Amino acid sequence: MFTLKRFASTAALLAAMGAAAWGGYEITRPPYAGTTGITYGAAFAPVRQTEVDFHIWYPAQPGGRAVTVGGNGVFYGTPAGRDAPHAAGKHPMVVISHGAGGNAGQFGWIASALAEAGFVVVLPNHPGTTTGNASAEAAVRVWERPEDVSAVLDEITDHPDAFPYIDTSRIASLGFSAGGYTAMALSGARVNPDLLQRFCDETDHGMSDCAFLAHFGIDLHSMDLSPAAQDLTDPRIKTAVIVDPGIVETMTAESLKQIETPMLVINLGAEETVPLGVYAKEAAALIPQARYLAVPDAVHFSFLAQCKPKGAAILANEGELDPLCDDAGGRSRADIHQQLTQIIIANLQAML
Repeated sequence: MFTLKRFASTAALLAAMGAAAWGGYEITRPPYAGTTGITYGAAFAPVRQTEVDFHIWYPAQPGGRAVTVGGNGVFYGTPAGRDAPHAAGKHPMVVISHGAGGNAGQFGWIASALAEAGFVVVLPNHPGTTTGNASAEAAVRVWERPEDVSAVLDEITDHPDAFPYIDTSRIASLGFSAGGYTAMALSGARVNPDLLQRFCDETDHGMSDCAFLAHFGIDLHSMDLSPAAQDLTDPRIKTAVIVDPGIVETMTAESLKQIETPMLVINLGAEETVPLGVYAKEAAALIPQARYLAVPDAVHFSFLAQCKPKGAAILANEGELDPLCDDAGGRSRADIHQQLTQIIIANLQAML
């Protein structure tokens, strides 16, 4: 549910080391020779009374300023051409929601691949649950994240002249961990607030979320979680890909049965190894147009960017408890990313 929550403290360490910023540090080089462009935007989110910034990856022609997005001492970044010329035509859009404590720059590996395949990719940074701007209390207010996405979609659809390269009639969502919940909520999944309040009463669901909340003194029973029950459906989302969705156990069966959005639900790892907190097979079975898939020899953190050789040691020295750089051991993260890329692109091409 609240995975990636300690990235904020790790980011501070890396900043002190002179490492790249987590939100999209750029190393300027000569003009970019590839065909993946990136630019940035912001949208006012009424639920927060502040702006949500976002990255936009898009099919491009060679050009623009060569930059590296999202890299730092732990993770590799992804090259792109900042403000490169757009490829001709209008392209379907995929909006990606990161996990709690993560950031838009972390997903350049899949965003760049989607852009090369002909999609425009929009990645909001969710205030309160983004690297360097995260808190345990904000992570519990899960209902704010879908409204971030809708605010970004409002910005894009209300200003077509600013985004002439986006086909806003073809929009998909892709979410990981807390972002998986976000993408499901945008398609109609609703949370039972009572189940959310009892989330940490009897089990840790095989993850470190409840220990994290306890460390920061968060008592779910003392919070008003009733807003989690609201319908946050955004009808502009035509299809979705969900990866290891957080708090999936708290979603109501009634809401899942009413979801009309075609959906691919993915768990990372063999079914018997997936933590209960994100195990989504039973939820997927309730969604009329959902297909479920387990990706073997992977773990929850395999969806993050590839780690550098010293990445695990840096995280250990900083006190990170979750093995963010570890995979199941049978194959590299690069191989896992390649398989996920093929699965996700093939699904979105078929749906959009």
